[in-house]
Amino acid sequence: MPKFNVPGRDKQLNIDHIVLDLNGTLAVDGNLIPGTSAILEALSAQFNIHVLTADTFGSAAALFDHTPVKLFVIPKENQDAVKLSYIRGIGLDRLAFIGNGVNDRSSLAKSALGIAVIQQEGASVQAVLSADLVFCDIVSALELFLNPLRLSATLRS
Repeated sequence: MPKFNVPGRDKQLNIDHIVLDLNGTLAVDGNLIPGTSAILEALSAQFNIHVLTADTFGSAAALFDHTPVKLFVIPKENQDAVKLSYIRGIGLDRLAFIGNGVNDRSSLAKSALGIAVIQQEGASVQAVLSADLVFCDIVSALELFLNPLRLSATLRS
């Protein structure tokens, strides 16, 4: 299990799950953002990768066919609560959550490490304010897990 030292926190983060929103986070208009497939494949050697989506475009299963990603399609209603329930089932202290929408705010706030991304679809102010970190693109956010010293550079006080 990868360990992350985060300045200003009492203990190391022992992250073994990365949970991601799909639309606006990994995909734009239902299509994966270039570079995400390769980095998710690389991360899957060290982490369990989960994608939560309401599958707005109906393409989620095809996007992750033949990949190590665990896809979970959520109902269109109460998405914020459903996402939070899903990550609670994993264990909040064991995961990083990455998202951009209002329906991601609780998961961003409650997870061990919350990361908001602001890309072509934008990000809600509530999501950004609930996150520990904010990135301008998903590939940079995911690269953090391959280069954990970046956490120290960003979060030290």
